[in-house]
Amino acid sequence: MSHADRRKFLKMSGGALIGLTFSGVALRANAQEKVSPSDADAKALEYAEKSPVEGSTCSNCMYIDGAEGDAYRPCKAFAGRLVNSNGYCKIWVKLPG
Repeated sequence: MSHADRRKFLKMSGGALIGLTFSGVALRANAQEKVSPSDADAKALEYAEKSPVEGSTCSNCMYIDGAEGDAYRPCKAFAGRLVNSNGYCKIWVKLPG
C-alpha cells in the first residue's frame, strides 16, 4: 500500500467513524421523544395516553419494545418514539404468547 493510499484510507475511516457516532446519537434522541396525543401521527392512529379499552394497553401490544414495567416505552408504530405503557391506539394487536 502506498503512502497516498494509506492517507486516503485513514481519512475515509475517520469520516465513517464520526458519521456512525452521530447517527447513533440521533437515533437515541428520537427514541427518547414522547408521542403527544396532539401529534398528527398520533391523531391518525387515535393514540390515547390512557386506554379506553379494558385489557388492551400499549404494554401488551406486539408493537411495543423496551423493558417491561417502564412507564414509557418505544413503539414500532411511532418509529421508536416513546408511548405510555397504559396507552392505546387503533392498530393495537395483542402480544403473542
